[in-house]
Amino acid sequence: MTDEAFAQAARTHGDTVYRVALHALNNPHDAEDVMQTVLLKLYECKKEFESEEHMKHWLLRVAVNESRRVLRSLWRRSSVPLEERHDTAAPEDPARAEMLEAVMALEPKYRLAVYLYYYEGLSVAETAAAMRANVSTVQTWLLRARERLRKELTEKKEESVYVRPEIVP
Repeated sequence: MTDEAFAQAARTHGDTVYRVALHALNNPHDAEDVMQTVLLKLYECKKEFESEEHMKHWLLRVAVNESRRVLRSLWRRSSVPLEERHDTAAPEDPARAEMLEAVMALEPKYRLAVYLYYYEGLSVAETAAAMRANVSTVQTWLLRARERLRKELTEKKEESVYVRPEIVP
């Protein structure tokens, strides 16, 4: 791969790789590390890609695998994650911000499946290939994630309904 081709691929797919890692890890700093590792692997890769889509799927698979490696690492298991996500830019629309917060609160496998399917527009089969899971497993994860999101968002909506106190004469 030439330096120019690599630079173009990094510009085109770098943000996607970062977002996949962010949804898998829920930590912007770890996501940046994964993105750099994936792009380094692309730079060192001697493989000829059949098409741009082939390269994108390869990058997504490597991003998922690297994210899993980070999740399994001893450092990650022995450190305490910060609960605040101030580094993550929230969408302007409050409904989208609430949805993003609910998605980010899901377990990693559900969060990543939702992201790849809904945000990246991959099919269930492509999502399963990127996550190295069975198609039926990904379908189940998406179903469970939708149920959990529906429940979470419904509960939040019910909590936010203002109940007018009775006026005592």
